[in-house]
Amino acid sequence: MHLILKSFRFLPVLFMASSILAQKIPLYPVTEKTTIDGFEKDKEPPYLEFFRALPDSAKGTTILVCPGGGYSHLADQHEGRDVAAFYTQHGYDVFVLHYRLNAPDQRGHRFPDQYRDVTTALRVIKSRAKEWKLNPERIGILGFSAGGHLASMATTMHLPAVKKAKSPGEQYSSRPAFSILIYPVIALSGAAAHRGSCEMLLGKNPDDALVDSLSTYNRVNAHTPPTFLVHSTDDEVVPPENSVLFYEALRRYRIPASLHVYDHGGHGYGMAPKDPTLNTWPDLSLAWLKKLGY
Repeated sequence: MHLILKSFRFLPVLFMASSILAQKIPLYPVTEKTTIDGFEKDKEPPYLEFFRALPDSAKGTTILVCPGGGYSHLADQHEGRDVAAFYTQHGYDVFVLHYRLNAPDQRGHRFPDQYRDVTTALRVIKSRAKEWKLNPERIGILGFSAGGHLASMATTMHLPAVKKAKSPGEQYSSRPAFSILIYPVIALSGAAAHRGSCEMLLGKNPDDALVDSLSTYNRVNAHTPPTFLVHSTDDEVVPPENSVLFYEALRRYRIPASLHVYDHGGHGYGMAPKDPTLNTWPDLSLAWLKKLGY
């Protein structure tokens, strides 16, 4: 698959979110049509919210966050801006990705639109890293639920750098430096599959080969970056076997991996601010990142 990212510049738009100032950055030039006429859910083209690390604690590492929502909506507060608020306090620059969505009537966006959004986001951040005073080699990804599946595609399906490309974005690989997957959708087929996410991503009658190909534990290889996974035993929406399958694939390739399975929590708890057990995972992720040198 060859995706084209055009060279462009945007004027920043600033707004408040989670008590920190965010910069709004469109993913594509205004001349490129990425919305669907009459599809109300995605009136606005894909964009990033950029949250700066607290100056005194900046670590020089950036995290791209993909909120969940079953590929039909975005949980962009408790799996987006709240996440940014936590990591920026600990020195990480954070981008929250607003990617394209679908709807039960299938009038919305399907693969590869969402995949293009996440890979374009990574390449935009890397190509503008000097402008934003970021390190393009220290940009990782974090995703929740279906956003975890999107993040896992970015983690395992890398677009290579084309050093002589005219587009600045194409001069960078889309590979993230690390991956943090929180109760992620990984399997699109079999007993562990989240069929709602599969249908929203691939349509009602997808090709079996494509379903297997995008069950991302099948995509893990020696080039997959280190990955941190969180799940709950009692998750009845996205079974914990999703994270286990991905973890086992990482182990086969000896990729640094950390899997945390809690005995409760269900699904969709985000940073779990009210649960003293579940809300240990963000600090565990910080310790893991520190161990990796991020």
